[in-house]
Amino acid sequence: MSADPGHGSASIEVESKYDVDEATPLPDWSSLPGIVAVGAPEPRDLDARYVDTAGLDLARNGVAVRRRRGGPDEGWHMKAPAEGGRSETGWPIGEVADDEADPVVPDEIVDAVSSWAAPPFVPLARVRNHRTAYALRDADGGMVAEFVDDHVRARDERSGTESSWREWEVELGPAGPEDAAQRAAFFAAVDAAVFAAGGRPASSGSKLARALGH
Repeated sequence: MSADPGHGSASIEVESKYDVDEATPLPDWSSLPGIVAVGAPEPRDLDARYVDTAGLDLARNGVAVRRRRGGPDEGWHMKAPAEGGRSETGWPIGEVADDEADPVVPDEIVDAVSSWAAPPFVPLARVRNHRTAYALRDADGGMVAEFVDDHVRARDERSGTESSWREWEVELGPAGPEDAAQRAAFFAAVDAAVFAAGGRPASSGSKLARALGH
């Protein structure tokens, strides 16, 4: 099942996620195929407010809707299952008078998720993240992938439960391998570098799932 993204901008995410301890050193990316340079660290402070129906209709269909402040893709986002990864559709954030106020879902996003859920939407979780991003570049300067080091604080708005953790993500960029075998080889090398540094496979599929205790 798919939803019409309306006027949103859509893309497919291909990424791997890892859990790490606070003291874990950053990986050595020199063995990654096609990577010749690692960009300078780029700090980003992100604040995401997730919504769903009271019956968690979006979550039951593997869909997430959030309003996120901060970073180059600030705005509203809808993530949904897609072949080869997850689709992400984005819309402008619009006017936000008060970050503490419950987000009001714009009509175009209500339309985009109508195959899965209908209003009313209620606050589900808040995820605040101090992120440091690094571009992994090829010989031509193209971004093969982006590596992010995330220090996360989250609150389950239903129960008031708060949590914090550190995680890494590596997501393919515009210059990333398109062939399935090459992608598999690239992420195998990513795994090896992460595990050598002391990282481990992610215990949750997303920050939202972890914030909700899944």
